[in-house]
Amino acid sequence: MDKITHPAICVFCGASFGTDPIYRETARALGAGIAAMGARMVFGGGSPGLMGEVAKAAREGGTSVEGILPSFLRDVEPPLAEGETTQIVDDLFVRKQMMIDRSDAFIVLPGGLGTYDEFFEVLTAAQLRVHAKHIVLVNVMGYFDALDALVRDTVKKGFASEAVLTLYSLADDAPAALAQVRKALAP
Repeated sequence: MDKITHPAICVFCGASFGTDPIYRETARALGAGIAAMGARMVFGGGSPGLMGEVAKAAREGGTSVEGILPSFLRDVEPPLAEGETTQIVDDLFVRKQMMIDRSDAFIVLPGGLGTYDEFFEVLTAAQLRVHAKHIVLVNVMGYFDALDALVRDTVKKGFASEAVLTLYSLADDAPAALAQVRKALAP
């Protein structure tokens, strides 16, 4: 599969399930949707939580799944047993750079501090014009409302330009996020 006809979508999300089953359902819908649109998936490489759910659903949908996992997380977030290509790397910094380099767009599902770190990494890189790849936050039940408010307040207080607000978007669910990515990747 080549990158032009089969874009790679990077998914950032939690290695936990969260407290509401809707998070798991959204992860599965996103993975299935990535496969249905003929895209490839890049992710953090672990099997637990939403990370594993989105990867399993993408794989079950018939698309290629590439995991990038730091060696120190092998025992904490072991890779899926089958159906993905997992590359073991030295550390989190190498992982994030490879995920950025190998992806054509980013979709962020609910997650914890690592997910926020990944979002801010790609947002900062976009702000600095390192890449021009679309970033979508899947705002399940308002999960990212506070994060969006933080970025908006940062702009309001003069610590980031208003252009930052054009570098990412919010979607209420997986289908809406995929529609935004499809539109952004259209020739």
